[in-house]
Amino acid sequence: MPLLCPLNVAEGRSRDVLAALRRAAGAELLDIHVDPHHHRAVLTLVGEEAPRRVASVAVDMIDLGLHQGVHPRFGVVDVVPFVPWGESTLDDAVSARAQFLAWAAATLGLPGFAYGIGGPSLPEVRKQAFRELAPTAGPPRPHPTAGAVAVGARGPLVAYNVWLAQPDLAVARRVAAAVRGTTLRALGLQVGDRVQVSMNLVEPGRTGPAAAYDAVAELAATAGAELVGLLPAVVLDAVPRGRWAELDLAADRTVEWRLAHRPPAGED
Repeated sequence: MPLLCPLNVAEGRSRDVLAALRRAAGAELLDIHVDPHHHRAVLTLVGEEAPRRVASVAVDMIDLGLHQGVHPRFGVVDVVPFVPWGESTLDDAVSARAQFLAWAAATLGLPGFAYGIGGPSLPEVRKQAFRELAPTAGPPRPHPTAGAVAVGARGPLVAYNVWLAQPDLAVARRVAAAVRGTTLRALGLQVGDRVQVSMNLVEPGRTGPAAAYDAVAELAATAGAELVGLLPAVVLDAVPRGRWAELDLAADRTVEWRLAHRPPAGED
């Protein structure tokens, strides 16, 4: 089984750009999650070639200087994580990371920062890039329209948001700070006229969606949840089925289901 790549692009509004990204992904696209407020799309891809095709289109069509969105970003191809799946290993992910960094530098002129296994965390890259931290590959300064790219090698992660009942950003930020820890990263964000605690469950086997939701709900009234992209079936199976709807979970939102229902080779 090849690697997975939940690639994050700084585009969540333009139908034309999103359609072009879908076409570039082709049959290797398992899922796309689009958020116009975050102005961001997460494309869950299979293998190493589809991320390159998507990145090329993104750099060609998106100008970071015109971008306004809630989610932190420093590049139009903001995050490119390689994740082992099936028989692939973390060593395979590390190799794919190195090859993508070299390709992005040579082909797109993008400065790239390695994160994850053997490197800094993604939050550290965001804080230190072009300051304390020089690019792993590529030019020493951001691309004039595309910024930079963070390329990772890591295990499975679940991106998960919890909406608060009251649109109070200060409360969302306090809750995010309170639930943040080694297995869970969190930010309080204003999203339109609502607020959310936006989380990355970096060890979803230890802190899954139910635990993350309940941690937020203990501190503030909630108004729903949102799974961003896909999650491993083992993480879903750890959640009581009776809570799936409440937590925005379903069997067809798992990587395994999407892989099993991919179009046959040659179809998209």
